[in-house]
Amino acid sequence: MNSSVKRLAGKKAVITGASRGIGAAVARAFAHEGADVALAYAPNTEMEKLAQELAVELSATGVKAIAIKGDLASAEDPGAIIRTACEALGPISTIVANAAANWRSPFDQYSVADWELINNVNVRSTWLMAKEAKADLIGTQGSIITVSSILSYNGNNTNALYVTSKNAVIGLTRALAREIGSRNITVNCVAPGFIDTDMTKALTEDQQNALKVNIPLQRLGTPEDIAHAVSFLASPGAGYITGATLHVNGGLYLS
Repeated sequence: MNSSVKRLAGKKAVITGASRGIGAAVARAFAHEGADVALAYAPNTEMEKLAQELAVELSATGVKAIAIKGDLASAEDPGAIIRTACEALGPISTIVANAAANWRSPFDQYSVADWELINNVNVRSTWLMAKEAKADLIGTQGSIITVSSILSYNGNNTNALYVTSKNAVIGLTRALAREIGSRNITVNCVAPGFIDTDMTKALTEDQQNALKVNIPLQRLGTPEDIAHAVSFLASPGAGYITGATLHVNGGLYLS
């Protein structure tokens, strides 16, 4: 194989939660492999600054990169993100549903509004983007890659809504894989373990070490570890993989 060939050349990808962490690493991986990228970010000043800076960085590498503001909790913005990306880049070939909402609380102290917000961002937005992009994905023989979590398998104390939503992401992935596989669209999921992001940086050194003790590879994952898995699932090399959940957790969960 010619190592100079960019395996995502010509692809047009929409990546949610792309301003930082795993989403930004995915965007960089896609751009490195030749894809044009739409960086969807939450509507606040910090996320906008980061997304715009990343778009400039990636554009300098020779691909097209744009930043798109959108509230994934809304019923309108997920579809609007797809339409804006298509107008700027061309027919969408990949959706990476990475963005997520989460905060921890005892299960009986969450409100119905909390349930709706977390599930709308984590699950409903993926369904809405897939609906909007279906014709493009058929035309490009594209892919949808969702992001779940190791917590959807192991559970997590005081995190019931997030865990529930991430299980729903896996169910949606499998259902879509069954339904649109005949149109040559692959739908797969990546389930990260504990990754070195802002969330884990907030832990004390002792807390991080306690996590590492139970991980066979003895380290936290990096955003790049997840990005490599996602870019593989978007590539021609994963063309016969669909409905799968790829666990990237250093061996903490062995399926």
